[in-house]
Amino acid sequence: MTKPLILIVDDEAQILRFLGHALAAAGYDTCTAATGAEALAQVAAARPDLMVLDLGLPDMDGKAVIETLRAGSDIPVIVLSARDQEMEKIMALDLGADDFVAKPFAIGELLARLRVCLRPARKGAEPLLRLGPLQIDLAAHQVTREGAEIHLTPKEFDLLLALAETPGRVLTHRQLLARIWGPAHVEDVPYLRVFIGQLRQKVEADPAQPVLILTEPGVGYRGAQPK
Repeated sequence: MTKPLILIVDDEAQILRFLGHALAAAGYDTCTAATGAEALAQVAAARPDLMVLDLGLPDMDGKAVIETLRAGSDIPVIVLSARDQEMEKIMALDLGADDFVAKPFAIGELLARLRVCLRPARKGAEPLLRLGPLQIDLAAHQVTREGAEIHLTPKEFDLLLALAETPGRVLTHRQLLARIWGPAHVEDVPYLRVFIGQLRQKVEADPAQPVLILTEPGVGYRGAQPK
């Protein structure tokens, strides 16, 4: 079986060496780039399966790399950067990054995010999805836990579905608001928080300690990764 090829983009040689060894030990092939221009050239030449991207590159901002990449490629991108401010995360994700890991980082966390991003994309809507103990029936527009129905409003159902479709990946406030309520509502973050709170009351065993709908502070929400 062919190993997934991971493109590591960082201008720090130490990071390139460390990630190269760590990803090889985890069963991945790797290639590297130290600039944004090199990264875009590598995508065209090597056709990697995923990019791990630093934002602070010497020739261009990493967000510009994402924006250029998304004009013609859907390769998954995990941003790995010391820029951990909320706005940097939000901008990178809204431009098309799939996830964001702040430096310093634990390699185990990065590998877990990598596995999530490398899962095959769904070919059309599946009739049933799962989020933890929840079963989501798309055709019946119904959510059950151990056979018992959980009554959700249409917006609550759509919100849960969005999180269940991409478990483990962060969805920004703007992404969720645009999908559920439309582009005119992308700034209505308090409104989204109210709906998340209502949804947690219905689907979490302990809404004060959620395990199915996880908060990425200041950025958005994640659906729990499957066990």
